[in-house]
Amino acid sequence: MRGPLVVKRAFSEPLLLLAAFGSILLATTTLVALTMYASSIADAGVRRTMETASLRQTSATISAPVTDKTFPVYDRAVRAELAKAYTKAPALTTSFRSDSYAMPGQEKQERPELLRFGSYDGLDQHAKLVSGAWPKAADGRVEAAVSLSAASAAGFKVGQELTTVGRLSPEPVQVRITGVFQLDDPFGERWTGETLLSRGVERGDFTTYGPLMVSRETFIGRFATNVNATWTAEPDLRSLTPAQLRPLAAAVGEVGAHLKAGDCPSCVTTSRLPEMLTQLDTASLVARSTMLIPVLQLLLLAAYALMLTARLLADHRRMEVALLRSRGAGTLRLAALAGGEAMLVALPCAIVAPLLGPPLLGLVSRLPWIKASGVRLDPSAGLGTFLVSVAVAVASAVLLVLPALAGARRTYVEEQSARGRGGGRGLIQRAGADVALLVVAGLAIWQLQHYGAPVTTTAGGGLGIDPLIISGPALALLTGGMLGLRLVPRISAVAERITSRRPSLAPALGAWQVSRRPLKYAGPALLLTMAIAIGIVSMATAATWRGSQLDQARHQAGADLRLSGPPDAPELGPLGRGTAFTALPGVTAASPVFRGQTEVSSENAILIGIDAAKLGTLFQLRPDLADRPIAEISRALTGPQAGKLDLPGQPAALTLRATADADLPVRLVLSDALGVWRDVSLGVLKKGENTLDVDLAALAGRSGKITYPLSLRGLVVSAPVSGSGSLTVTGISADGRPVTTPAMSVKAAGRQPATAVFGSPPVQGPLPVVLTAGLSESLKLGVGQVGRASIDRRVMDVKVVAVVETMPTTTAGQHAVLADWGTMQAQDLAAAQLPRPATEWWLATPDGRAAAALTSRPAWDVTAIDQRALAAKMQDDPLASGLQGALMLGFLAALVFAALGFLVNAAVAARERMNEFAILRALGVNSRQMFGMLAIEQTFVIALSLAAGTGLAVVVGMLVVPHIVLTGQASAVTPGVVLDIPWGATGAMLAGVAAVLLAIVAGLARNLRRQGLGIREEQ
Repeated sequence: MRGPLVVKRAFSEPLLLLAAFGSILLATTTLVALTMYASSIADAGVRRTMETASLRQTSATISAPVTDKTFPVYDRAVRAELAKAYTKAPALTTSFRSDSYAMPGQEKQERPELLRFGSYDGLDQHAKLVSGAWPKAADGRVEAAVSLSAASAAGFKVGQELTTVGRLSPEPVQVRITGVFQLDDPFGERWTGETLLSRGVERGDFTTYGPLMVSRETFIGRFATNVNATWTAEPDLRSLTPAQLRPLAAAVGEVGAHLKAGDCPSCVTTSRLPEMLTQLDTASLVARSTMLIPVLQLLLLAAYALMLTARLLADHRRMEVALLRSRGAGTLRLAALAGGEAMLVALPCAIVAPLLGPPLLGLVSRLPWIKASGVRLDPSAGLGTFLVSVAVAVASAVLLVLPALAGARRTYVEEQSARGRGGGRGLIQRAGADVALLVVAGLAIWQLQHYGAPVTTTAGGGLGIDPLIISGPALALLTGGMLGLRLVPRISAVAERITSRRPSLAPALGAWQVSRRPLKYAGPALLLTMAIAIGIVSMATAATWRGSQLDQARHQAGADLRLSGPPDAPELGPLGRGTAFTALPGVTAASPVFRGQTEVSSENAILIGIDAAKLGTLFQLRPDLADRPIAEISRALTGPQAGKLDLPGQPAALTLRATADADLPVRLVLSDALGVWRDVSLGVLKKGENTLDVDLAALAGRSGKITYPLSLRGLVVSAPVSGSGSLTVTGISADGRPVTTPAMSVKAAGRQPATAVFGSPPVQGPLPVVLTAGLSESLKLGVGQVGRASIDRRVMDVKVVAVVETMPTTTAGQHAVLADWGTMQAQDLAAAQLPRPATEWWLATPDGRAAAALTSRPAWDVTAIDQRALAAKMQDDPLASGLQGALMLGFLAALVFAALGFLVNAAVAARERMNEFAILRALGVNSRQMFGMLAIEQTFVIALSLAAGTGLAVVVGMLVVPHIVLTGQASAVTPGVVLDIPWGATGAMLAGVAAVLLAIVAGLARNLRRQGLGIREEQ
């Protein structure tokens, strides 16, 4: 063959050079793709977060008291500062609220009902007219539009004219109602601070209607008398990149200070955007750093596979190199030959890899979890991509040259003497470097467990990627595999002793071959071990991540569907909400829940009261978080219940007759069939006979229905201002029909109210509770112990029936108490405390129909937390799910490296032993026995590698995986991560790998048979 010596030399060993080319091309392509993937996922994650961020998270609000003189100055200052802070000027909305005005005809009353006027820029873009027209600026009479809810509550109509007088100004204002409108999303985040606008009426010390919305010019000219103005900035951040996060956060955070120091000293700025952007920047950095872990694992595997190929090439040519050396070739000449040969295969890879990276990422974007997130990976090869490719290719070429240089100084005689039986341990093992590397890997993993992420604080106070931490898992896989190689000589020696006692020749020869040359098989074994370990760790990380997202969603939601909102609202009253919620499609179980902040013996905690009988159906508590099964907790939580008097039929009104010997404030406590408790004020009973009417239908709300039967629970009576008083119930009737009532009387004295219950009073005893571990430790109460605790400043006996690590619906480390709804209400009633309202409803829904149905009922005024939607949102977060694609790329590349490395090693080993096979054939060993010997040798390597790789993956998975699974905000997961190794998929993967490797062995055997094993004449 004519041509340069380097090319001739390369083509003299086509198999090994082709293997080297394949290894380098696979390494450069995969690493380039992973680099592009990490950058693309970070960009996609930031874009997705900005696209889905709520108005409350991204907006900035600036408020200040203004007059018609100061507003123009403040407005110019606010707009200028916001334009400087944002890269693109945000959309700015200005809103105003007036002082209070008396309702027409009530000006002279001591406590009149009130009106407010308001203005909101662009209101017509967020609301639709029901009737009439939008107001215009006009002299004289004020034109105003009012919301449908305010019109219904106050009786306003289009065309109505009214005159009102301000509480602070006696000047009358003449108003004409020009239109009635309905907000598109009355309970959306845009109206979070606009309660009056979204509801139409506010009831408190005063009842306020409105606001009557006027044009901006009208408000400034007629109502801007040192009233509050609010500017709301709504930025468009969809094109934001990771590099812009922290600069924008800093700029927005300084707006308030600049305004105060400038033309708006009274401006108050509020924005969650700086905090959100800083957190997003941290999450983006953590996501990129976490994706470096599989990159380094793959890099280490690729380097070892390439060095294994290079060693085979150097071993195959060592006699050739020795002859060239003896004929005068110097070290530089030999190095130039080896380097030219390496660059001959590396340079094409450097050029081709960036072109193969985008199509490979296109395949990755079709993975289910990447596709579900809506992220489309469409990167293009740029200068940075080619630089990475060239760097990887050059490093691969260097690794290919190193073994050749190591043997370039030996003479022909030295090479001949070095040939023969190899030692049982390699240089690294003899030097103890594998143990030293294990110490370094252990330190890195300890730091990962300590910091919780591969990101630490830099010397400058910022955040940076810690190279030691991200290299820990890769070093652990390498050193674990290297330590496993120490077992190869021992296991092979044991196998040799066992097989030598059996009559079969092939097993004995195969075991003897491995025993006499353990280092020959150590390289392929380590490569396979690392590849298998990387594959299993990748699958375990993916499975653990998916399981953790579901665990987080269940923990945050608490139930399949959790509904929260005001327990009493005009549309759905306290006894109408449960009926409406349980009638939603797909609801199989429901419970009213009290969930709120409380104080437990000076500790802030969340108190949850739920029907204990439904815990097993509703309560999403992971079994390992509790010290006993949920069924036992359910039984133990249920305590004595309160007595009741069921009302017959479906009454809409109740009449109660009672005799009092003093003026006594009284409240009636009743409940419905769903277990909702409600207290109703009966007013102040006068001394003597009293007849009290209760409108039961009103407790359902405008569109709600009561779930019958209704039950009377008790009366809570407060003592008169001085002295004492007693009350006796003389009769009860429902819808005019008498109800048999037991004799009831109660006496109240002092500051504490008294109670009378309908039916037998509950048996007094400690309240059964479930405590979080931190609260249990703080109270010094363990499972089964009874002690006194102050809950809501009421000292009571509690019995701890279980302790949980963390309570659903709470954050990490937050104290919580769980009690049975009925038992808790009975205890409160016995202590003359008013019942706790149902602040939430927890529903069990096997599908998402209930949550979908709620979207069409905005008037119900509920906030829904859907466990399924929450889990889907978490799993579709690019920053959180990005690791999955990197793991799959690394997993597939590792398996290809393993198969390629095994094929090359097995083929070269078989070719090198052709003469040995021929001699055995001449000695009478048949083909089947020799092929059996070859199969035994390679099966030993395969079995040992699969077993060692699986064991190593389990150890590394336990140490590493729970600490690299984080939330989308790069924070620790609550509840804690539980390692999930999918043994079914792992077994299938191991079986597939074994089948492929054994097929390679079978192919080599057939190839040897075709070549023939006769002894050549010259031998």
